[in-house]
Amino acid sequence: MGLRLNDTVPNFTAMTDQGEITFHDWIGDSYALLFSHPKDFTPVCTTEFGAVAQRAEQWEARGVKVIGLSVDGVEEHRKWKADIETFSGSKPDFPIIADTDLAVSKALDMLPAEAYLPDGRTAADSATVRATFLIGPDKKIRFMLIYPMSVGRDFGEIVRAVDAVLATDKAPIATPAGWKPGDEVIIGLGVSDDEAREKFGDYDAVLPYLRLTEAPA
Repeated sequence: MGLRLNDTVPNFTAMTDQGEITFHDWIGDSYALLFSHPKDFTPVCTTEFGAVAQRAEQWEARGVKVIGLSVDGVEEHRKWKADIETFSGSKPDFPIIADTDLAVSKALDMLPAEAYLPDGRTAADSATVRATFLIGPDKKIRFMLIYPMSVGRDFGEIVRAVDAVLATDKAPIATPAGWKPGDEVIIGLGVSDDEAREKFGDYDAVLPYLRLTEAPA
Protein backbone atom coordinates (compact mmCIF):
# COMPACT_ATOMS: atom_id res chain seq x y z
CA MET A 1 0.00 0.00 0.00
CA GLY A 2 1.52 3.32 -1.07
CA LEU A 3 1.47 6.57 0.83
CA ARG A 4 -1.73 8.57 0.55
CA LEU A 5 -2.88 12.07 1.39
CA ASN A 6 -3.25 12.58 5.15
CA ASP A 7 -0.98 9.63 5.94
CA THR A 8 1.67 10.40 8.54
CA VAL A 9 4.93 10.76 6.65
CA PRO A 10 7.47 8.11 7.73
CA ASN A 11 10.06 9.35 10.17
CA PHE A 12 13.70 8.70 9.33
CA THR A 13 17.20 9.70 10.27
CA ALA A 14 19.43 10.71 7.38
CA MET A 15 22.61 12.59 6.58
CA THR A 16 22.39 15.88 4.69
CA ASP A 17 25.01 18.32 3.48
CA GLN A 18 24.20 20.31 6.65
CA GLY A 19 24.49 17.39 9.06
CA GLU A 20 22.31 14.55 10.31
CA ILE A 21 18.58 15.09 10.79
CA THR A 22 15.65 13.15 12.18
CA PHE A 23 12.86 14.16 9.84
CA HIS A 24 9.95 14.70 12.24
CA ASP A 25 12.20 16.67 14.61
CA TRP A 26 13.51 18.74 11.69
CA ILE A 27 9.95 19.61 10.61
CA GLY A 28 9.03 20.69 14.13
CA ASP A 29 5.95 22.93 14.15
CA SER A 30 6.39 24.07 10.54
CA TYR A 31 5.10 22.97 7.19
CA ALA A 32 7.76 21.22 5.15
CA LEU A 33 8.35 20.79 1.43
CA LEU A 34 10.45 17.79 0.44
CA PHE A 35 11.40 17.54 -3.21
CA SER A 36 13.53 14.75 -4.59
CA HIS A 37 15.85 14.17 -7.52
CA PRO A 38 17.48 11.12 -9.15
CA LYS A 39 21.04 12.46 -9.29
CA ASP A 40 23.28 15.48 -8.77
CA PHE A 41 24.82 17.37 -11.71
CA THR A 42 21.88 16.74 -14.03
CA PRO A 43 20.29 19.53 -16.11
CA VAL A 44 16.60 19.53 -15.16
CA CYS A 45 17.40 19.01 -11.49
CA THR A 46 19.83 21.94 -11.49
CA THR A 47 17.16 24.27 -12.86
CA GLU A 48 14.66 23.02 -10.29
CA PHE A 49 16.97 23.46 -7.31
CA GLY A 50 17.70 26.93 -8.64
CA ALA A 51 13.99 27.73 -8.81
CA VAL A 52 13.57 26.65 -5.18
CA ALA A 53 16.56 28.76 -4.10
CA GLN A 54 15.14 31.82 -5.88
CA ARG A 55 11.96 31.49 -3.82
CA ALA A 56 13.66 31.41 -0.42
CA GLU A 57 11.77 34.47 0.83
CA GLN A 58 8.45 33.00 -0.31
CA TRP A 59 9.01 29.77 1.65
CA GLU A 60 10.07 31.70 4.75
CA ALA A 61 7.08 34.04 4.57
CA ARG A 62 4.76 31.03 4.56
CA GLY A 63 6.49 29.20 7.39
CA VAL A 64 7.56 26.39 5.07
CA LYS A 65 10.87 24.59 5.57
CA VAL A 66 12.42 23.23 2.37
CA ILE A 67 14.59 20.15 1.98
CA GLY A 68 15.89 18.42 -1.12
CA LEU A 69 16.84 14.80 -1.69
CA SER A 70 19.20 13.19 -4.17
CA VAL A 71 20.79 9.77 -4.32
CA ASP A 72 24.38 11.05 -4.28
CA GLY A 73 26.53 11.77 -1.26
CA VAL A 74 27.18 14.81 0.91
CA GLU A 75 30.33 15.93 -0.90
CA GLU A 76 28.60 15.74 -4.28
CA HIS A 77 25.73 17.82 -2.88
CA ARG A 78 28.10 20.52 -1.65
CA LYS A 79 29.89 20.72 -4.99
CA TRP A 80 26.61 20.69 -6.93
CA LYS A 81 25.28 23.63 -4.93
CA ALA A 82 27.95 25.82 -6.55
CA ASP A 83 26.52 24.95 -9.98
CA ILE A 84 22.99 25.65 -8.75
CA GLU A 85 24.03 29.11 -7.54
CA THR A 86 25.86 29.83 -10.78
CA PHE A 87 22.77 28.95 -12.81
CA SER A 88 20.12 30.63 -10.67
CA GLY A 89 21.97 33.52 -9.07
CA SER A 90 20.60 32.38 -5.69
CA LYS A 91 22.36 30.44 -2.96
CA PRO A 92 20.60 27.17 -2.08
CA ASP A 93 20.69 27.38 1.72
CA PHE A 94 18.33 24.46 2.32
CA PRO A 95 19.68 20.99 3.20
CA ILE A 96 19.87 18.13 0.70
CA ILE A 97 19.43 14.57 1.96
CA ALA A 98 22.17 12.19 0.84
CA ASP A 99 20.04 9.13 0.05
CA THR A 100 22.90 6.97 -1.21
CA ASP A 101 21.30 3.71 -0.09
CA LEU A 102 17.75 4.64 -1.23
CA ALA A 103 16.47 4.17 2.32
CA VAL A 104 14.51 7.42 2.36
CA SER A 105 13.26 6.99 -1.22
CA LYS A 106 11.88 3.58 -0.30
CA ALA A 107 10.43 4.80 3.01
CA LEU A 108 8.53 7.49 1.09
CA ASP A 109 7.40 4.93 -1.47
CA MET A 110 9.14 6.57 -4.42
CA LEU A 111 10.81 3.37 -5.60
CA PRO A 112 9.94 -0.34 -5.79
CA ALA A 113 11.18 -2.35 -2.86
CA GLU A 114 13.74 -4.21 -5.01
CA ALA A 115 15.30 -1.04 -6.41
CA TYR A 116 19.05 -0.63 -6.02
CA LEU A 117 21.81 1.59 -7.36
CA PRO A 118 24.40 -0.24 -9.48
CA ASP A 119 27.99 0.90 -9.77
CA GLY A 120 28.32 3.60 -12.40
CA ARG A 121 24.65 4.45 -11.93
CA THR A 122 22.97 7.12 -13.99
CA ALA A 123 19.86 9.19 -13.30
CA ALA A 124 17.88 6.60 -15.28
CA ASP A 125 18.59 4.00 -12.58
CA SER A 126 16.74 6.12 -10.01
CA ALA A 127 14.32 7.88 -12.33
CA THR A 128 11.30 7.60 -10.08
CA VAL A 129 13.05 9.52 -7.30
CA ARG A 130 11.38 12.72 -8.53
CA ALA A 131 8.56 13.63 -6.22
CA THR A 132 7.30 16.56 -4.14
CA PHE A 133 5.61 16.31 -0.75
CA LEU A 134 4.05 19.04 1.36
CA ILE A 135 3.88 17.93 4.98
CA GLY A 136 1.96 19.71 7.73
CA PRO A 137 3.08 20.44 11.29
CA ASP A 138 1.09 17.36 12.27
CA LYS A 139 3.49 15.35 10.04
CA LYS A 140 0.67 14.39 7.66
CA ILE A 141 1.07 14.54 3.88
CA ARG A 142 -0.92 17.44 2.47
CA PHE A 143 -0.12 17.05 -1.23
CA MET A 144 2.08 14.93 -3.49
CA LEU A 145 3.36 15.51 -7.02
CA ILE A 146 5.33 13.10 -9.21
CA TYR A 147 6.90 14.23 -12.47
CA PRO A 148 8.79 12.38 -15.23
CA MET A 149 12.49 13.11 -15.66
CA SER A 150 11.96 15.13 -18.84
CA VAL A 151 9.54 17.68 -17.35
CA GLY A 152 10.68 20.39 -14.97
CA ARG A 153 8.35 21.22 -12.12
CA ASP A 154 6.60 24.58 -11.89
CA PHE A 155 7.51 25.81 -8.43
CA GLY A 156 5.29 28.82 -8.92
CA GLU A 157 2.39 26.37 -9.02
CA ILE A 158 3.75 24.62 -5.95
CA VAL A 159 3.80 27.94 -4.07
CA ARG A 160 0.19 28.50 -5.21
CA ALA A 161 -0.81 25.07 -3.90
CA VAL A 162 0.94 25.77 -0.59
CA ASP A 163 -1.07 29.00 -0.31
CA ALA A 164 -4.28 27.08 -0.93
CA VAL A 165 -3.45 24.51 1.76
CA LEU A 166 -2.62 27.24 4.26
CA ALA A 167 -5.89 29.03 3.50
CA THR A 168 -8.06 25.94 3.77
CA ASP A 169 -6.39 24.90 7.02
CA LYS A 170 -7.65 28.09 8.65
CA ALA A 171 -11.35 28.02 7.70
CA PRO A 172 -14.05 25.63 6.38
CA ILE A 173 -13.39 26.56 2.76
CA ALA A 174 -12.06 25.12 -0.47
CA THR A 175 -10.35 26.84 -3.38
CA PRO A 176 -11.60 26.82 -7.00
CA ALA A 177 -9.47 25.96 -10.01
CA GLY A 178 -6.58 28.34 -10.49
CA TRP A 179 -7.20 30.08 -7.15
CA LYS A 180 -4.66 32.61 -5.94
CA PRO A 181 -4.59 34.64 -2.71
CA GLY A 182 -7.12 37.44 -2.98
CA ASP A 183 -9.53 35.43 -5.14
CA GLU A 184 -12.92 34.27 -3.90
CA VAL A 185 -13.10 30.92 -2.11
CA ILE A 186 -15.72 28.18 -1.95
CA ILE A 187 -17.68 27.72 1.26
CA GLY A 188 -17.32 24.14 2.48
CA LEU A 189 -20.20 21.75 1.88
CA GLY A 190 -20.39 20.98 5.59
CA VAL A 191 -21.37 24.58 6.35
CA SER A 192 -25.12 25.28 6.22
CA ASP A 193 -26.45 28.43 4.56
CA ASP A 194 -27.21 29.98 7.95
CA GLU A 195 -23.76 29.14 9.26
CA ALA A 196 -22.24 30.52 6.07
CA ARG A 197 -23.96 33.86 6.55
CA GLU A 198 -22.79 33.95 10.16
CA LYS A 199 -19.20 33.06 9.30
CA PHE A 200 -18.73 34.84 5.99
CA GLY A 201 -21.53 37.38 5.63
CA ASP A 202 -22.81 37.78 2.09
CA TYR A 203 -21.93 35.11 -0.44
CA ASP A 204 -22.77 34.27 -4.04
CA ALA A 205 -24.72 31.01 -4.45
CA VAL A 206 -23.75 30.25 -8.05
CA LEU A 207 -25.23 26.78 -7.59
CA PRO A 208 -26.81 25.22 -4.49
CA TYR A 209 -23.54 23.41 -3.82
CA LEU A 210 -21.19 26.15 -5.11
CA ARG A 211 -21.14 29.20 -2.86
CA LEU A 212 -18.44 31.79 -3.39
CA THR A 213 -17.28 34.35 -0.86
CA GLU A 214 -14.32 36.56 -0.07
CA ALA A 215 -11.50 34.71 1.61
CA PRO A 216 -11.45 35.15 5.40
CA ALA A 217 -8.78 37.51 6.67
